[in-house]
Amino acid sequence: MKIQILGTGCPKCEKLAANARAAADDLGLDYTIEKVTQISDIMAFGVMLTPALAIDGQVKSVGKVLSTDDIRIILG
Repeated sequence: MKIQILGTGCPKCEKLAANARAAADDLGLDYTIEKVTQISDIMAFGVMLTPALAIDGQVKSVGKVLSTDDIRIILG
């Protein structure tokens, strides 16, 4: 599973990445986390507001820092 964090590296993006990592670890998933930081790459996802979360290339959340519990539900 590829978990992608779309954002320029702001504190909210870092928090989303940490929450995604914690959720995936809690579920015992085999995953990689990729940070997508280039504006053109973020826009290619159709995302205009960051941070955003994508799972295997599919955008699941835009413009908010999901909690670990919220991400666990998405991943589960």
